[in-house]
Amino acid sequence: MDEISYPYLNKPARSSFAKKALFWLFSFLIILGAAYGSFLTYKIYSVGKKINIENADAPSFFQTAQSLTAATSVDLKGYADGRINILLLGIGGKGHPGQNLTDTIMMVSLNTRTNQVALYSIPRDMYVEIPDRNYSAKINTVYQIGLSGTKNDPASGANLIVKTVEELTAQKINYYAILNFGGFEKIIDTIGGINVTSERDINDPSYPGPSYSYEPFKLEKGFHHLDGATALKYARERHNDPEGDFGRAKRQQEVLQSAKNKIFSAGTFLNPIEVNSLFDALGENIITNATPAEIVSFLELARKMDTQNINNVVLDAWNKDSLLKIVHINNQFSALVPRVGNLSEIQELAQNVFDLNALKRRRAEIEKENASIILVNASGNTKILTAIKKLLNVNLDYKNVTVAGAGKLISDKTVAYDLGSGAKPFTLDELATKLPAAVSYTIPLEIQRLSSSPKTDMVLVIGKDLEERYNMEEGTIEDLNNERDNQDNLNL
Repeated sequence: MDEISYPYLNKPARSSFAKKALFWLFSFLIILGAAYGSFLTYKIYSVGKKINIENADAPSFFQTAQSLTAATSVDLKGYADGRINILLLGIGGKGHPGQNLTDTIMMVSLNTRTNQVALYSIPRDMYVEIPDRNYSAKINTVYQIGLSGTKNDPASGANLIVKTVEELTAQKINYYAILNFGGFEKIIDTIGGINVTSERDINDPSYPGPSYSYEPFKLEKGFHHLDGATALKYARERHNDPEGDFGRAKRQQEVLQSAKNKIFSAGTFLNPIEVNSLFDALGENIITNATPAEIVSFLELARKMDTQNINNVVLDAWNKDSLLKIVHINNQFSALVPRVGNLSEIQELAQNVFDLNALKRRRAEIEKENASIILVNASGNTKILTAIKKLLNVNLDYKNVTVAGAGKLISDKTVAYDLGSGAKPFTLDELATKLPAAVSYTIPLEIQRLSSSPKTDMVLVIGKDLEERYNMEEGTIEDLNNERDNQDNLNL
């Protein structure tokens, strides 16, 4: 009799075995994930306690485990308001010339409602008023000034530059992080390097080398995979960049984006050895005011952010649309100041950093109004008239600006007289905000006489109050670069 096969009789055994195998595999993955999660959280807490300058006591593993639930749900400052601002500062650190000068100053803004990211770079040569002090200085010295007289307390230095940037941008800085050169190199090496695309050939024979020397740095145009040491050179080099510090700021933003993408890739974030090395590098070389629990929340938030469409903003003085200009301060050194008479444009840009088209729409409305403006210099200083006419004609692109003689008219205050009864509000608001100027709809007889054409929309009377703001002698990119070279040579 032929043997009869009943294959379906074996199915329950196979099915039972498969279910058990899947159960044990699933259980193993859960245990592995929990163990890795505990390790990651412990690492964050232990390193976080080390780098947070407000609390340097490292926790035990059990303390970390008890805090795990709270850590993953802690509220970040600014989250409820829809925007978190983080100030990133790069310093040389011990063994480097000017070790406490901030080589990099960048505000990273996170939109917690749209998951947008914006990078706002502030040049180190920006001339700023120091909060609670009676003097001004370049912004790259503010951290060092804050350290002075405090036994080099990092919190004092950080708090002073945070206040300075807050006043500069009119934005609340929620967190800060200060990273030195050595830490930067270690982080890049730990994640296996980063990818960048250089927009030009780089050949800098004067790049600062070890032991207060110089060494050449070359990099061809195009795609490159950089290790930590080369990435640092790529981020710092400026001598061979036609845009100087402004071009360097753009490269620093590129490096930051590339490093962020690499860190949050599966190959890095799911590799416990690399994660352990990464946090060790951070713990030795970074200072922050973020608590360990907040660092956990930042990691979760960062993975949600849209890093493929980052808005990159660099404050510069490179072209006619730039918001800064180069001036000579007291005939002693060159620095950067707002091109208009106050911080309004800088603050407006910071406010709209997630929607840069809002500024373009406003500019389009001003162009549409095409206002006819007469300038009357009642300050007694011809230099101010020249500076303001250039600002309106060249920088702000007003087409119909003419100059009328002031006669004996002298005014302490600058006033924009609106002859059109509010018919061109965008132009009037810009003059009032940026110059700045008071607004008047009541036209004195002597002002009416200056308006030779019935088509005149506004008469701008320049007063003595703008003298200090517009009386600085302007410089060039070469002046600024030479200033930086002199400072570097002194540090060497």
